[in-house]
Amino acid sequence: MAKYILAIDQGTTSSRAIIYNPVLQPVACAQQELPLSYPQSGWVEQDPAQIWHSVTASISRALQQAKLKPADIAGIGITNQRETTLLWYKTSGKVLYPAIVWQDRRTAALCRQLKDSGQESVLQQKTGLLADPYFSATKLCWLLDNVAGARQAATAGELCFGTIDCYLLWLLSGGKVHATDASNASRTLLFNIHRQQWDEELLQLFNIPAAVLPQVRDNATEFGLTDKAVFGAAVPLLSMIGDQQAALLGQACITPGMSKSTYGTGCFAVVNTGSKVLHSKHKLLSTVAWRLNSHTTYALEGSIFMAGATVQWLRDKLGIIRQASDTEALAAGIDYQQTELLIPAFTGLGTPHWQPQVQAALFGMTRDSGRAQIAAAALRSVAYQSRDLLSAMRQDGINVSSLRVDGGMTANRWFLQALADLCQTPIARCHTTDATALGAAFLVALQLGYVGSLTEINNIWCSDWQLQPELAAPLADALYQRWQRATAALMALDIAIVQQRWPV
Repeated sequence: MAKYILAIDQGTTSSRAIIYNPVLQPVACAQQELPLSYPQSGWVEQDPAQIWHSVTASISRALQQAKLKPADIAGIGITNQRETTLLWYKTSGKVLYPAIVWQDRRTAALCRQLKDSGQESVLQQKTGLLADPYFSATKLCWLLDNVAGARQAATAGELCFGTIDCYLLWLLSGGKVHATDASNASRTLLFNIHRQQWDEELLQLFNIPAAVLPQVRDNATEFGLTDKAVFGAAVPLLSMIGDQQAALLGQACITPGMSKSTYGTGCFAVVNTGSKVLHSKHKLLSTVAWRLNSHTTYALEGSIFMAGATVQWLRDKLGIIRQASDTEALAAGIDYQQTELLIPAFTGLGTPHWQPQVQAALFGMTRDSGRAQIAAAALRSVAYQSRDLLSAMRQDGINVSSLRVDGGMTANRWFLQALADLCQTPIARCHTTDATALGAAFLVALQLGYVGSLTEINNIWCSDWQLQPELAAPLADALYQRWQRATAALMALDIAIVQQRWPV
């Protein structure tokens, strides 16, 4: 009998397939990197065909590693980069335009109009989100208004809108299922998180035809079967969940008040708030953590757009490292008194600022500034931004006494010590950097009956590294205050530049 679980983790910069046995131990893992394209300043896109190929290639390699056939898989779970937006034809599956990635800033002007017209408070009350290009609705608006024939086809019911989870489900099912899950729906700016349904008033606000929307389902349910011609066997698709919510579950943060921070392309700190929607006064996002058996668990989230992507910038654009792991040795000799301070606003600033127009800057360079200093500043910038998130949570009355962390950057112990030092918070690293995939796989196991309840995730989770702050609190506070001053100065400078009217 089929007994293995396949978790598909489709991320911003790579796709991964991990196969687990019935007790949720990984038996095979394959990964393929993905390119991003930047056709204009602030625009970030991906080729949907490359996304799909990276997923299928990773699945094939994982099956080969495990010496398994598709029919040996008992269930599939999907976790994904959220907010990235696609539009395709129902009949042919042809995508109308490249995937607009969550980091994309092209709709900043529309978001500013929403704020200026007082609509942001309505958005926040209904969706828990803010008027920012990060979310899917304004991306979908742009597609409908700028791709020839898109709005007419959408109104005629000929198109499907979806985030990556929805698109992969559609492809794996051979075009038979157009559905998403509650966690991904809650990131679109179109989903009422209180009523747990698409919101008619918001659809009218964004001028989006309801016909393009997918059905919203629980995070663990019968989504459908894979098409034999696509996957090689008819395998149940049993879970879908956004990557940060999946990591919250994979980190066993199932009790209200527990929090995690994932360091992948971006960084996302999420705290479980239980059955209550908590609205932040410090620009954290209220979101669906998961919905099981029609019961919704909520979360508060802080979002950083550039974490591992900053390290990728060191590698791909500056060429000062060959691989991400090189940063640890480079930064090791650079103490906290360095003058260099990087604010990695390459795609604007997220929590708590939400300033899409701000651009990155490197302050404090001297003749002594080199590869090592820039690498250290890049890693520390992620720690400073993490403190921004934790500070917002604490100001909202959430006591973050320790932080569970996961993601690719957590392989760097130097970075984790900087995180503990600058945040003045104990750090516990998850035993696996693949907590996101584990969360999706656990939901499949729950649906298959391999586990009986959410609480059994506690039997799986453990920490392999625990780090305590070693930096004196007064120095950590002084360093953070310098970060805050530099960020404020950069925002003021960028706003002044944006408002300046230059002659043509």
